[in-house]
Amino acid sequence: MIREAVPTDVPAILAMIGELAAYERVPEAAQATEPQLHEALFGAQPAAFALIAEADEAAGVGGAPVGFALWFRNFSTWTGTHGVYLEDLYVRPEARGGGHGKALLAALAQVCVARGYERFEWSVLDWNEPSIGFYRSIGARPMDGWSVFRLTGEELHDLADTSRVNAA
Repeated sequence: MIREAVPTDVPAILAMIGELAAYERVPEAAQATEPQLHEALFGAQPAAFALIAEADEAAGVGGAPVGFALWFRNFSTWTGTHGVYLEDLYVRPEARGGGHGKALLAALAQVCVARGYERFEWSVLDWNEPSIGFYRSIGARPMDGWSVFRLTGEELHDLADTSRVNAA
């Protein structure tokens, strides 16, 4: 079953973020805290949203969270519409193959269609062949010719120091 996350899901989501970081070979990168995640998802102005995949109670797991999708809205100047950017998709190893990942993606595709969003995008690590194969199997295609760029840490601060805009 797929459902919207509720505040009591924050500890489970945070735990799965840690599991995802370990799977992606960067466990130290998962630094978010429960208060930060709670504010981002359920604060006065949510920055992101999450869906939870629950185990089928008939499978003897009792409806425990077995996966999540964390997403936020983006915007295309070309289409003039919002879209969904999937930040994280994760299904616990013991629940893989049970359709949870596809169900999470289908639920987000439904969000796009219902709201008139024209794009649903995400990134995947080049070495993650199981995920790449899965994404291709549902019709997703890589954006050939595009590379993701990121500024963090000292470089982010250095660039910010060159700003002439008073961004209060």
